[in-house]
Amino acid sequence: MSEIYIPEGSKFVGKTIAETQLDEHDINVLTLYRGAKIIPNPKQERVLEPYDKLLCFGKLEAMRGMVPAKTRRRRQPDISDLPADAYSAADIEPVE
Repeated sequence: MSEIYIPEGSKFVGKTIAETQLDEHDINVLTLYRGAKIIPNPKQERVLEPYDKLLCFGKLEAMRGMVPAKTRRRRQPDISDLPADAYSAADIEPVE
């Protein structure tokens, strides 16, 4: 399962779910998120709008192939320094 985000300017904007041909790639749209609206099992005739999110079931590689490389978000961990007063495991005495 994965979410496919439809950004403004996407080739999917203005197309119906059927016209996206996701089903031809063995990708099933389970839910459409549009703003605060949740549309379970959206009909194939539903027209997609910018900022829609599609909860899909299918092969992850097929779903990745549907998203242009430049619009894919890379997940980067949020790294921060520990506070100066942080303890290390060596500072804590074992409890018996």
